[in-house]
Amino acid sequence: MSDAEPVDDAPDGDRPTGGEDAPERDRRAVGDEPPTDADRDAAARGGLYALAARAMTEPDEQLHEALASGALDRECRRLLDRTSLDVEPPDLTTDDDRETVCARFNDLFVLGQTTVEDRTDGTIDAEGPDVSLYESGYRPEASWNDVNLDLARAYDYFGVEVDTDRRENHDHYRLELEFAGYLCRREAAVDPDAARARLDFLDRHLAVLSEGVDDALDGEPGTGYYGELAAFCRRLVAADTDDLADRLEGEGDP
Repeated sequence: MSDAEPVDDAPDGDRPTGGEDAPERDRRAVGDEPPTDADRDAAARGGLYALAARAMTEPDEQLHEALASGALDRECRRLLDRTSLDVEPPDLTTDDDRETVCARFNDLFVLGQTTVEDRTDGTIDAEGPDVSLYESGYRPEASWNDVNLDLARAYDYFGVEVDTDRRENHDHYRLELEFAGYLCRREAAVDPDAARARLDFLDRHLAVLSEGVDDALDGEPGTGYYGELAAFCRRLVAADTDDLADRLEGEGDP
């Protein structure tokens, strides 16, 4: 899964750039509607996961412009309206300049804490960032290897792979959001059975990660839109999981 896959390779209707009611600068360069034979609800959910994956990053100029202009917020609400999910939308806007938002991302998710324990011999205690973006950080009952091996098998089964140019493990939040979006788009276009795989993936992996990140950010000051985004991802995953469970339970086992 590449850095741009959930946005640039998404089917029509999934790209986070605006809708029919958005200003001209927000509109897509391609058709706004998904294919007529697609499941529009599943396609919109795929767009939401892709949007969340893109937003859960250190912003480049394009992402910051989408935040500052409100384009990202409008697109999130538009996609959410296309689903049957009852989920409160987040506030995905910022008044901060890009440098401030980048510094906030690094303070929360990248930079660790170093404390000098003994000044006589220079002993230090180094910790990771305040908020981990890796599922294994919230799975004390499972080893890092077990978590990542399970995810690698899931990605491989559906023919997707982690971009080796990015130094991210399989359990990184963005990759898991991308994969959830991929399963939604697969369900929408070609494979209704992907819904059952998504339910299993959400229940075993993304639910744990979304809850862990949201709880961790809740204890941090000045989280900006990242706090809103994490809380929304938690609500989205929970609602999607419940809806899938109800729907698939109603269909019965194949």
